[in-house]
Amino acid sequence: MSAGRGGGRGGGKPGGGGKPGAGGKKGGRRPPPTGRSATPGRAPARRSKGRTGAAGGGGGGGQRKRATNELGGDQVEGRNAVRELLVAGRRRVHEVVVSTDRADAPVLEDIFDLARQLNVPVRELGRSKLATVARTDSHQGVIASAAPLQSVDIDELLEVRDGVQPFLLAADGVTDPGNLGALLRTAECAGVTGVVLPRHRAVHVSPAVTKAAAGAIEHLRFAIVGGLPAALAGATEKGALVIGLDMAGDVSLHALPPVDRPVIVVVGSEGKGLGRLVRQRCEVVASIPMRGSTESLNVSVAGALALYEVVRQRGLE
Repeated sequence: MSAGRGGGRGGGKPGGGGKPGAGGKKGGRRPPPTGRSATPGRAPARRSKGRTGAAGGGGGGGQRKRATNELGGDQVEGRNAVRELLVAGRRRVHEVVVSTDRADAPVLEDIFDLARQLNVPVRELGRSKLATVARTDSHQGVIASAAPLQSVDIDELLEVRDGVQPFLLAADGVTDPGNLGALLRTAECAGVTGVVLPRHRAVHVSPAVTKAAAGAIEHLRFAIVGGLPAALAGATEKGALVIGLDMAGDVSLHALPPVDRPVIVVVGSEGKGLGRLVRQRCEVVASIPMRGSTESLNVSVAGALALYEVVRQRGLE
């Protein structure tokens, strides 16, 4: 997807990975909790606001959920992603597995303390055995198994909650996990209230997506739709402003109509951009001004610019 001049090439893996907290002493490493201790540890550095549930004892949140496991998210890899899984407390966490070959770091201390408080078992594995459990190459020595994410109906995402106008991100055929993960991370930071993903020909919340999203999936609501064009048409009927990003957009991203109503930002696939039918369902098709020689922006970068343009304009209203 690109909203610049090119066709959206460059599904490179966005930032946000790395190995945080690689320092620490090798000796005297504190052992992880057994998972059955009721003694609370040190309070985590940050708590999620307004999100309830029991990470150790089942889901929560009180929202109407469609019972489906197609969204994914049952295996969470990476230190920050696992920490946010425990902090959010939206779904049951079955187990946390950590590498015996690890360096101490504050984020690991938080994971151990949270697991103890929530009665989530923690198990240690050697590096080679952990590699057989992992589904990515960047798990950072921490993997959690949890109940899958549950999708909701798109109509729920279009409801005004707590006086906040819906602000949705829709991905039309994004297939690179790194790109989707980076989009989700930006979306959560920008205050997006829901994400719409097509059921077919698109990546869902795989372990690689959870790692790239760095925990953002725990604070987002998702809708899986059978046909994105029909879903966007239904959203338009409900008064939503559907903004598509495309290199041949009708207007500049910086000249959008008023965004004081429900907004859906639609990004296209890495190679083809917006599908023809999806493009037809967009009320506005916007392009990102390009001044350099490179033909296009990475889909996650283009999506980030569009999301924050909506944030900027809403802040001016």
